This record gives sequence, C-alpha cells and structure tokens, in this order.
Amino acid sequence: MEGTTPLLDSEAVGDLVLLDPLTEESLVQTLQERFRRHDIYTYIGNVVISVNPYQSLPLYTPEKVEEYRNCSFFAVKPHIFAIADDAYRSLRDRDRDQCILITGESGAGKTEASKLVMSFVAAVSSKGEEVNKVKEQLLQSNPVLEAFGNAKTVRNDNSSRFGKYMDIEFDFKGEPLGGVISNYLLEKSRIVRHVKGERNFHIFYQLLAGASPELLQQLKLHQDCRNYGYLNRESSSLPGMDDAANFHTMQDAMRVIGFSPTEVTEVLEVTAVVLKLGNVQLSSSFQASGMEACSITEPQELHEICKLIGLDPGTLEQALCSRTVKARDETVLTTLTVPQGYYGRDALAKNIYSRLFDWLVNRINTSIQVKSDEQRKVMGVLDIYGFEIFQDNSFEQFIINYCNEKLQQIFILMTLKEEQEEYVREGIQWTPVEFFDNSIICNLIENSTSGILAMLDEECLRPGVVNEDTFLNKLNQLLATHKHYESKETQNARRVTDTSLPPRCFRIHHYAGKVTYNVMGFIEKNNDLLFRDLSQAMWAARHALLRSLFPEGDPQKVSLKLPPTAGFQFKSSVALLMKNLYSKNPNYIRCIKPNDTKSAMVFTPELVLAQVRYLGLMENVRVRRAGYAFRQLYGPFLQRYKMLNPRTWPRWDGGDREGSEVLLAGLAFPAEELAFGHTKIFIRSPRTLFNLEQQRQERVAQLATLIQKVFRGWRCRTQYQLMRKSQILISAWFRGHRQKNHYKQMKRSALILQAYARGWKARRTYRKYFRSSASTRVANFIYWRLVQRYLVGLAKNLPPLSVTDRTWPPAPYRFLDNTNQELKNIFYHWKCKKYRDQLPPARRTQLQAKLCASELFKDKKTLYPKSLQQPFRGEYLGLKQNPKYQKLLAVAKDKLVMADTVRKVNRASGKTVPRLLLLTTEHLVLADPKAAQPKTVLSLSDIRGVSVTRFSDGFLALHLKEVSTVGDKGDFLLVSDHLIELVTRLHQTFEAATGQALPLHITDRFSTRFPKGDVSITVVESPKAGTNGPVCKKKGSHKMEVLVH
Repeated sequence: MEGTTPLLDSEAVGDLVLLDPLTEESLVQTLQERFRRHDIYTYIGNVVISVNPYQSLPLYTPEKVEEYRNCSFFAVKPHIFAIADDAYRSLRDRDRDQCILITGESGAGKTEASKLVMSFVAAVSSKGEEVNKVKEQLLQSNPVLEAFGNAKTVRNDNSSRFGKYMDIEFDFKGEPLGGVISNYLLEKSRIVRHVKGERNFHIFYQLLAGASPELLQQLKLHQDCRNYGYLNRESSSLPGMDDAANFHTMQDAMRVIGFSPTEVTEVLEVTAVVLKLGNVQLSSSFQASGMEACSITEPQELHEICKLIGLDPGTLEQALCSRTVKARDETVLTTLTVPQGYYGRDALAKNIYSRLFDWLVNRINTSIQVKSDEQRKVMGVLDIYGFEIFQDNSFEQFIINYCNEKLQQIFILMTLKEEQEEYVREGIQWTPVEFFDNSIICNLIENSTSGILAMLDEECLRPGVVNEDTFLNKLNQLLATHKHYESKETQNARRVTDTSLPPRCFRIHHYAGKVTYNVMGFIEKNNDLLFRDLSQAMWAARHALLRSLFPEGDPQKVSLKLPPTAGFQFKSSVALLMKNLYSKNPNYIRCIKPNDTKSAMVFTPELVLAQVRYLGLMENVRVRRAGYAFRQLYGPFLQRYKMLNPRTWPRWDGGDREGSEVLLAGLAFPAEELAFGHTKIFIRSPRTLFNLEQQRQERVAQLATLIQKVFRGWRCRTQYQLMRKSQILISAWFRGHRQKNHYKQMKRSALILQAYARGWKARRTYRKYFRSSASTRVANFIYWRLVQRYLVGLAKNLPPLSVTDRTWPPAPYRFLDNTNQELKNIFYHWKCKKYRDQLPPARRTQLQAKLCASELFKDKKTLYPKSLQQPFRGEYLGLKQNPKYQKLLAVAKDKLVMADTVRKVNRASGKTVPRLLLLTTEHLVLADPKAAQPKTVLSLSDIRGVSVTRFSDGFLALHLKEVSTVGDKGDFLLVSDHLIELVTRLHQTFEAATGQALPLHITDRFSTRFPKGDVSITVVESPKAGTNGPVCKKKGSHKMEVLVH
C-alpha cells in the first residue's frame, strides 16, 4: 500500500491495510466513523469499499471529476473516481487491459457504482463528435437494460435482477470506440411471481404509466396495473420513482442507441404479450375417456394476444392446452391438466421475456460494438450479484454464490500474484501467505464428474422417476465425506444433531459462511423446459421479432436433442468470464448496504459485519498486509518525512534512497520493521507508520512555530523600514510644500504692491487730462452694458410657449424690476395672441363664449364652476336629424345660435311646462315640443334684461320692454339645464344685434312685469327643492317664492 496524508487518520484510516489492531469490530467501527463523516469510500490497498448513503452527496460534481483526473491513487481521499482514473490511465498509458469488478448484495449500490465508473471514463476521455456519439450510446444502454432487467425488491427499489459485464473498447489514444455487453442469469421467475411488497420488472409499470392512450389501445392494454395477474393485481405507485418519465427516458435512450421506430414498437408489443399471458385463465374439463383436460376460460384475452402477434387463436389455444409427444415414429397428442397448462403458460411467458432480454442485449451490442479491425484496448466493468444468504435459499442463490466463489478465487489469486510480483520487482524476499483457498469449494460445485452441478444435470437427464429427493440422495452418497458439504443424512451418519438444518436441504461451507439450500425446484429450474408445441406456435406467428426469438420452432429444424440445462449454461458463462478476467488487470469495488430500511445515513453494525464476512474483507486485508503493510517511492517518502532528521532537513543533496536510509537510521526503528527495495521503502506494521506520522506532526508544529517567529520578525522589520521610508518622504514633501506656499504668498504681495504703485502713478499722470463728464459716460456705459447682458440672457432663457406657463426669469438687478415685469406681461400677451391665432374658428368661438361666461358669472353664481368642464354645444335638439323640428328654422329665417329644451314657469300657478327654445342672431323663439309650433317669437330688441339667482340652479327671468313685438305678454320665467351657456350666448347675440351689453342681474330678489301687474320674485335656497329644478310657489297676487336646491 502506498499511503499519504488522506489515508493516515488514526481514528478512521482511509486504508484498512493500516488498521491497527485488525479485528472485525475495529474494521466495522472504522467504516462507521467514516460513514458518519460522509466519507463513504474506503480503501483496502487498491480495492475500494463503497457504503451506500441512500442520499445524494456532493461527491460527483465536474469539479470532483477534475480533482481525480490524472491523480495519484493514494494522494487524494478514497473515491470511486480514483479507481476509475487509475484503471483508465493504466489502460491508456501502460497498454494494460483492465477490468473493474463490482460486487455486493442487493441494495448496496452496485448499479450506481457502475454508472459512476462509466460516466467518469466518459468525462475524462477525449472529445469529438464521433467519440461523443460512442460515449452517449454506451451511457444510454443503462436506462434500457435497467427498464427490462431491474425491479423493486424488499431490499432495493432499483435492484438489478441480472448480472452484467461490459467490455468498453478504446483505441491507442484512449478514446472509446464501442463496447460489448454480456448478461448472466436473468431472474425470469420474477415474470410469473414475486412476493408482496416487491414489483415485477420496471418496464411493465413504465409502459402502463408512460404510454399514450393511442399506444395503449394499439397494444390492447389498460393503464391500471390491477388488471394484470403477473403484476399481482396491485397498485404500481412507488415513492421517489416516476415510471412515466422513466418510460420516456428509456424510449429516448433506445433512439440514441439506434433502435428504429419499428423495432421499438415490436419490443413493446412483445412486452405487452408477456403481460397479457398472465391474464389467460384455464378451466378444468373431462374428455369422453374420463381423462382430465383444460381449456381457455375467457378467449377474449387469447384473441387479443394472437391479434398482436399475428397468430391463429386456435393454434395458440391448442399449444397451451395440449402437448405433442413423439416416440420413435409415432406422434401422440395428449391433453394437459390445469396445473400443467399453467406451467406451460408461465414457461412461455418466462421464455419470451428472457429471450427478448437477450435480443435487447445483442441489439445494443450491434450498435455499440467496434466496426473496425484496428488493435483495441479493453476495460471491462462487471456488475453482478453479491453473496446471498436468505431464510430460504434456492437454485438462484446456489448459482449466484457459485459465481461469487469464483470471483473470490480470482481475487485472492490475482492479489497474491500482484503482491508477489511487486516483492520480486523490488528485490525483497517473498514470504508465503497462509490464506483460505476456496478452490475446494469451487471444485465441489463445478467438478465435471462429481460436482453438484454435474450431479444435477445427470439427474435431469436420467430416465425414470426424477425428483429432488433422488437428487439429494445422490449428493449424500457421493459427498458424504466432503468437509464443506453436509445434509441431514450426513449429520445423522456422523451422529451430529443440528436442528437448524431441515430435511430436503443441503448446506455448503462457503468462504463467506455456511448456506443452507432447499432442493425443491432445483430440477425444474435447471431443466427450464419449454414444450415444443409452444415454440412452434411462436415461430408460426407473423410477428417478426417474436418469430426470431424461437428458431427451434421451425418444423424443418425439429431436433429431439434436449437443450442445455440452466446450470450447464451458467457454468460455461462463468468459465468464459473467468478466462476473460484472468486476461485483464483487475480492479475491485466492494459495495456495502448500511441498513435494511433504505434510510439515509443510518448505519447498522450487525448488518455491515455480515456483509464484511460475505465479501471476505478481512481476508482481503490479511492478504494485503502479508509481509509489509506500507510501501512508497523513495522520493515522496523523503519529501514528506525529511524534517525528522537534521541531516536531511531542509535539503538533501544525494539520492532519494540514500536520503531515506539516512533519515530512518536516525529514528532508531527496529531493522525487521523496514525493508529497502529498488524504488520503494517498505514498512511492516501500521504502528510503525503511525509512529512516524506522529513524529512528523510534532516536528511540523515545531517548524510552524519557527516559521511564524521568523515571519513575525521579518514582518516587523519590514514594517519599520517602510514606516521610516514613508516618514522621510512625507517630511520632504511637507517642507517643499511649505516653501512653495511661502513663495506664492511673497509673489502675491509683490504683485499687489506693484498694482497699487502703477495705479497711483497713472492717476497722478493723467489727472489733468480727466474730463468732468467722464463719470457720467462710464456710468451710462456700465448701465447699457448691464441692460445688454440682461436682454441677451433673457433671450437665451425664455420660458416655454405654453399659455398655462406663467413662469418668468427674475431680474438680475433691482433697477430692472419694472422693465422685467413689463416684458413678462408683453411676452404673456404675445403668447396668448399666438395661441389664439392658431385656433380654428369653431374653437375660437367656443373659447370666446367661455371667456364671456367667465366675465359674466365668475365668483358671482355658484353654478358657474360646474359648467367649466362642459363644452358649449349650442345645438341640443338635433334639428337637422329630426324633420319635425326643421319647420321651426323657417320661422326664424336667420342663423341659429342655440337650440335647447327649457321649462316655462306658469305665472298663475308656478308650475312648469316644457318648451323648445331657439336663439338666432335676431330672434328668440319658444315653441311647443309636441306640435313643433312656435308659441312666442321675440325680437332681441324687445329684451330689456335678464335676472338670475346666485345659486346653482337654472332659473332665469327674461325681462321684456313694455312695448314689444309680442304685445303686452309681460316677462318670461324659464328654467334651463344649460343656464350658463344660454345666458352667455344671449349676451353675445344681443350685443352683436343691438351694439349694447345685455343687462344681467344676479340677485335673490327682483321684480317682474306680468299682464296683471308686477310680481316680486324671491329666491330661497331650501332642501325642500327637488333635484329636477326650482320649485315656484305663488304667495298672493303680487309675490312668488322660488325654492332652489
């Protein structure tokens, strides 16, 4: 082990090789302490232990990728990126093929670890359009394989239910070219049954949740998972997992890899067929011969399946309910019982899905495999099940544990080989290491003549009655004396009592512990038979993909030879895998699950200890510590510890090895603790290394104190010199500044004296020539100069031309105040004239009327302010639009000024009646609104005056002359809603017609002349007045009271 600072923490060492003392308890305690600090990675030499935190940690950012890129493996904190970088650089720079073996039980984080390795390699490898395409295809294979090969288990929400080995191939520059994926032992029994609390493979739930209604209709599926027997008719909800989003991600990944739309559709159709097979129900019936037979209970599901795959329903029904048996030249069709029918249905579903998964892997390989024949470098990534010990262990656990035995064998052998090669390379004597050689267990399982797998295959092929009991009896006979095998019968033969070993079970003493296997199901799962009728039915389908999955169904290629058993196939795959791994340099990642509840940052020591035993971590540490636990190159070692010896501090001028020998000679370590190789120093025990590190920390503290002392002295001296230099500079500048000011003062005084002297001399010389009127002319000159400056400045600072802007610059001098005021008035009048000149005639007439109204009523009548915002329209009757009123214009015979509706007050009763009022340039007409007939036509010259109140009412009295054109009718009392406009226009028209102003009286009391005598009008403001206008009340024959609001 080559160690530096990140690994030398006495409380939680980063490398378990340095753990002292080494016990299971101290190892678990170290892992727990590092886990508490969020350090989830730990080393055993160059093996990485990863503890699943069950939460996102900031350990995989682009900055972290750069930190571990091209790093020294032991110079940084333990991390999965470190082993990925070391493997990648070994492959790229030293031309050594690599493999990364990731193991651990379900839920330990193996799948995530493989993704992290692949993403790191993709990030640090070269860039380029073609390279990026290859990297993207390699990365996008994960979502597809996870959808079809992963499922939710009790231990893990995204558990890989298959083993995966991927060879990533690189060119000589380290750029990825492609890859090849191998899969092992898909858990296809999950297709037809899974325990409560678990789920089937993700793809079924993703398809139902994420497919569009059109696609579901095309696949003849319903969105509710409770409609399907293979999904246990349970709800699909899973916290933290979005099946719909994952379905779209999977589709995008297939598109990136290169799947055509037709291939994607065919894959989904086959998936739907598997799902719908679970809904095919069988019922029992009896033939005429009395033999039991089975039939399809509800043919609708069968017809939909056949429609999807293009097959005649009768063909599939016959294949599900009967079986063809060939004996020599005879063919016999036998009916199946209901249990046999369900067995065939489930076997068909498992085979379709298993073969579909194999087809997917091969299809991905077709896209990502390297097309060229150039020489390639290979990095393999193995993500496979860890050692499994359950309450009930069956054939799957037996196969998985056999694979882990082989992986443990290669780990021990490769680790010892690597250690031995380094010792030989460094010239140090190799001491043989005692370790448990598990080849005896591997031979117990895989021996071709007496191994358990061979016995199982022989029993499956033996004619006659074959069952698990005969298989177990054969094992007991052949392996009775084997020290790693036991069963109830062998224990009885040895007179051993063990209640933990039930009958119909056998136990194997694996390297990671004893595992008891239940033989029930071994024969069936090893045979993995599919009736030939079902294969031929699938081959007969017109569905291209499904047909290609069953080549043995071709009637032209019928073979009576039995297919290889599952155990034989897996043994062959493992042998091929081991051969592949032996040809590469191995790198190991051991994944550990900290708790069974998938809780974030919860560490269960008992569970972790069990996994430490399963993974053989103690064995790993012991092998690594065989001989010398610590080794490091002389250069870094001398650089780190040279301060411990005065002869090597602060600088050593000789070679690195000589410097290391001198350094350690002065520290008085026992000779047996040290060994000097060709390029490295070796230290036997971790205690010596920690003693060395402790001395270094103490010496570093002393050196730090010395450096601080020297630095403080240097800083104080430097600060003093800087202050002294600054003081000298400031003094020099101050003296110079003071002399300059003194000189300027003297110069200023001299200039003043010279000016006074020259003035006195000039006055004396020219006094006799000075004229008596000079002062007046000078004063006038100054005056006109000031006026000129004032006028020029005023021209440049005139206010805006808006007539509402009354601003004006103030006079700069008091003698110009009157002039400034006159100019202000002139400028304002000029602005108003200019504004008036720009007005159109209609607007000018309207403003003139408004101005006239202001002169007549402003501050005199309360109604006036309300009229300011109301435009003077003049014509309120719509005479031109109403033919009925047009004849009224003919009566006036002159230009219309105003037309409005008024109310005439009855002189006798005080009541009002409506009248039409037309004001022309010469007449005022009152007409009946119903008949549109004039009632009264007055000449403007007949009007003597007008009286109005000072309140906000529309009441007015029209005073006529005693002699008028209408005879002796007397004055008129009117009420108008537009009083201000009416009186204003009457005033303007009267003045234009007669040349005199209209007499206007604004008062609360006035007298009117009626035919029967004068009447005194009194206007009173009262709340009793209505909102519709004034209320007139007669008070005797000569008085009238008008109530206004």
